Amino acid sequence: MSYDILAFDPAAVTDAGFPAWWEEQSQWSEDHSYDNPEVTTPNLRAFYSELIRTFPPMNGPDAVTDEDLLRDAELESRMTDYSIGTSLIYGAFAWSQARAGRATFTALAAKHGVAVAMVSDHGSILRP
Repeated sequence: MSYDILAFDPAAVTDAGFPAWWEEQSQWSEDHSYDNPEVTTPNLRAFYSELIRTFPPMNGPDAVTDEDLLRDAELESRMTDYSIGTSLIYGAFAWSQARAGRATFTALAAKHGVAVAMVSDHGSILRP
């Protein structure tokens, strides 16, 4: 189990349309790799770029290396599984990082003008 949270382009969907949109998006059927930030919007890329400084990705082009783990023993606990779509970034944090992950995620989302769906917290939506 993980603590899951979603950043998305606020223009992609209304709050009322969110459940159906998320159901479609979570099929992960877009024609690209879901670990490449180049496929998403500029605001989501900027958000992701800053987020991974604290919560680095487990996979993809920005993934933590063995050398990174040797330099920072606590890095492994902050590694996060991301799925990146054309209008969203989904983060699955370790439960031990839920509070810090949520705080960092929502602060950076506000800074970069992206919306957040609190997937593990009953799906409430925060908009910029």
